Amino acid sequence: MRYILQKLGFYLVAFWAALTLNFFLPRLMPGNPVDMMITKLAQRGPVSPQAREAIELLLGTNTDASLPVQYFQYLGKIFSLDLGVSVAYFPASVSDVIGQTLPWTIGLIGIATVISFVVGVGLGMLAGWKRGSWLDNFIPVTTMFQSVPYFWLALILLFLLGSTWQLFPLNGGYNVYTTSPGWSWEFIGSLIYYGTLPALTIVISSVGGWMLGMRNMMVSTLSDDYILTAEAKGLRPSRIMGAYAARNAVLPSVAGFAISLGFVVAGSIVTEAVFSYPGIGSALLNAVSSNDYSLMQGVFLVITLSVLGANLLVDLLYTIIDPRTRARS
Repeated sequence: MRYILQKLGFYLVAFWAALTLNFFLPRLMPGNPVDMMITKLAQRGPVSPQAREAIELLLGTNTDASLPVQYFQYLGKIFSLDLGVSVAYFPASVSDVIGQTLPWTIGLIGIATVISFVVGVGLGMLAGWKRGSWLDNFIPVTTMFQSVPYFWLALILLFLLGSTWQLFPLNGGYNVYTTSPGWSWEFIGSLIYYGTLPALTIVISSVGGWMLGMRNMMVSTLSDDYILTAEAKGLRPSRIMGAYAARNAVLPSVAGFAISLGFVVAGSIVTEAVFSYPGIGSALLNAVSSNDYSLMQGVFLVITLSVLGANLLVDLLYTIIDPRTRARS
């Protein structure tokens, strides 16, 4: 229990530091972000003084109030989920834009990351258990794809599977002409069909790293004394591989998985740009091109929460996988 409370306290402090940094970011940017946002809004209609005041409060640039007052006003809006109005998607609020785009990113990048982790760790476990097999010798080929620039691999797959053989669509998240978003089999099928190619790109480019890391840890773990003891007791090879070797060898991979899972939102930018996927990465690109500081701050908060939340989850999971963690605390 003490270990859990210590971890929760650490991540609360880290979250507060991220919120504080988010407060000062507009002040560190060149120029006046409020005037830039007002200029964008004025192109679509007159901007009221109340709107300008709201933008100043959101960005922490309200000169009529002292710095501590501005800071607490900013925190109050954050915790009430009032992230302001998006310039790029005006008149939609930042919360609505994030709420509409985040599920697309989690559904695509998140599921693809989980699949690549499960497949890579599983194959790496088998490769480490059967050293010198064809699967073990195949690992350098898989790691080659990891060294290839991601956008280049995505463009190659788009050219081959999307343009030349026309097995998958070139862009989009679903067929906008024949389906509409909803819980229908037609929409879900279209969603899977349009997301297969970007998901395949993510899996191909990342599965080799998981395989190599798990394979090396399996080889190292199999030389430990407790593995020899388990073999001397006559335990089944499958039990030794799964319950003894793999359980301890997977610990570094779990930590790496937490980091990759936390950066699902941040890593979606290139993926969604190449495939024109309607996720939060595309929204962030539009925010940058439109100087939409409110949306950029909102996405930054989502990235912060995802990274901290994923790492906290894995830290707590470590107490289950490795009881020695609790003993040291």
